[in-house]
Amino acid sequence: MADVLQAPEQAVGDETIVNDFQIIVATVNGTGSQTSNSLVIRSLFRMGIPVNGKNIFPSNIKGLQTWYTIRVSKDGYVARKEENQVLVAMNKSTIIEDIKQLPAGGVCLYDSGIRYEPTRDDILTYAMPVDDIMDQTDVKRSLRERVRNMVYVGALASLIGIELAEIEASLNAEFPGKQKVVDLNMSVIKLGHAYAEENYDRPSPFRVERMDETKGKLLMEGNAAAALGATFGGVQMLSWYPITPSSSVADNAMKYLSKFRIDKETGKASYAIIQAEDELAAIGMVLGAGWAGARAMTATSGPGISLMSEFAGMAYFAEIPSVIWNIQRVGPSTGLPTRTSQGDLLASYMLGHGDTQHICLLPANLKEAFEFGWRAFDIAERFQTLVFVLSDLDLGMNLWMTEPFDYPDEPMDRGKVLNAEQLNEHIKEYKRWGRYHDVDGDGIGYRALPGTPHPQAAYFTRGTGHDEWAVYSENSDVWVENLTRLTNKIAGSRDKLPQPIVETVDAADFGVIAFGTVDPAVVEARDRLAAHDKTFDYMRVRALPLSPAVREFIEAHDTVYVVENNFDGQLAKIIIMDYPELATRLKSIAYLDGLPFTAKFIVDSIMEHE
Repeated sequence: MADVLQAPEQAVGDETIVNDFQIIVATVNGTGSQTSNSLVIRSLFRMGIPVNGKNIFPSNIKGLQTWYTIRVSKDGYVARKEENQVLVAMNKSTIIEDIKQLPAGGVCLYDSGIRYEPTRDDILTYAMPVDDIMDQTDVKRSLRERVRNMVYVGALASLIGIELAEIEASLNAEFPGKQKVVDLNMSVIKLGHAYAEENYDRPSPFRVERMDETKGKLLMEGNAAAALGATFGGVQMLSWYPITPSSSVADNAMKYLSKFRIDKETGKASYAIIQAEDELAAIGMVLGAGWAGARAMTATSGPGISLMSEFAGMAYFAEIPSVIWNIQRVGPSTGLPTRTSQGDLLASYMLGHGDTQHICLLPANLKEAFEFGWRAFDIAERFQTLVFVLSDLDLGMNLWMTEPFDYPDEPMDRGKVLNAEQLNEHIKEYKRWGRYHDVDGDGIGYRALPGTPHPQAAYFTRGTGHDEWAVYSENSDVWVENLTRLTNKIAGSRDKLPQPIVETVDAADFGVIAFGTVDPAVVEARDRLAAHDKTFDYMRVRALPLSPAVREFIEAHDTVYVVENNFDGQLAKIIIMDYPELATRLKSIAYLDGLPFTAKFIVDSIMEHE
């Protein structure tokens, strides 16, 4: 088989495209592809090139197909593109379809051991005899399956111009203090690189060149940012049950807490992390810790949220501050566990039995994942309620660029907590103290933590009907009064939660509202629509219940598109529930196929209407 199957000049052309294309790597799950793929993206990042990676993997441990897209963008775009220009084909079960998806002028780097010879004459193809190259190494047979992907790292580096020095530096960062591991992987990479240098006569039209756009930035996953934010927020207790795609929130919390939260004098941990027997037990432990005054959290996904429903309603009604990170995946049922979605918005917002409404924070990037990691505790304690942070698989499990995080420079907001001295003063002033007594008119009562040394500090915490003194009651008037107070309390948070980000232009044709990880695609779509002489004002919602600014934004536009990565248009429905009189101005662009949104989809959807 020829090392390069030449494509005709008119199909590929001689134009070199620099720092503006997308790579897709097709491998087999469980073959070490996560390490090789992250190595490529980290090396490009170290070269100063804006880059983003997205993992598309199956919900099994080993054996099925997996893909990883790497977008290189000199303009800084990080949304997924619908079209891949460079294919690395390492999976014999998908190679035919993978090559078929390449556009004319594309590039395919493939394992010739697959024994498939590409027949397209409008793309450039480069063969890699991976097994032959591995035979030149000293890698043990037992390790070859997990190291052979490094051949493509080296060949790809030669083909598109990734610097070997940056690959080695990335390996050292990936395996700190493990020089033997670094040397072993690097030896395979160099052989793949040398083979490409000696055998690939025609250069790839897609190249990377060093830039200076990532200087001072970080590259990390959203679940790591969430865990770091919670660590800075003073989390004292985390209970969890493993579930994709949230497990790495707990994994990273263990790493950070063990580093930053060990008492230097005693060597003892100032936190507790518990792997529960299921999600129901996990949230029960969290609420127990929250009731006792600890900053407590759990992390889960849609199926776990379902199991937590009754406890969530109890937290709302008994007013126990706690935090749940929901890293959303595709449902319903167990759905597509390894695909991304924004489909838990309504479920989280109203989780519980009967009339329930929870505060939800909606991060769109790493900085917000970190910020909401600590701010969620302040909000939970200020409003004495359960707070959801709704991330998703795309943000949580993929590598993103970010500016350094802002250190929390505000004191922790513990809310209305009375110590013994304050409790004395409170009783003197109001002649009484009721746990659920609204003395300030904001719906938030005062609480004392268990163990407060005062004879009147104790109270009942009730999930059943109760009056303001926590006395059991089935009186209809008492029930209505209590639910009215709770409703007003949550409504009172609207202007105190993270407010929407609004970007306006002169004489906008329409408005766009979105949230979460749809944001990169909306930002790119805005630039693309300018080519169609269409401009829009953009509002990114960052919390529920909705800010009053949402109404003002809608009222300022005749048409507002609501863009979200779910099938039902859940944010649009919430907006209509709040502002039914504005419903005719809204147009829903809601779609869910398990993949992150692209700018092209948004542009096409809007242009169909416009």
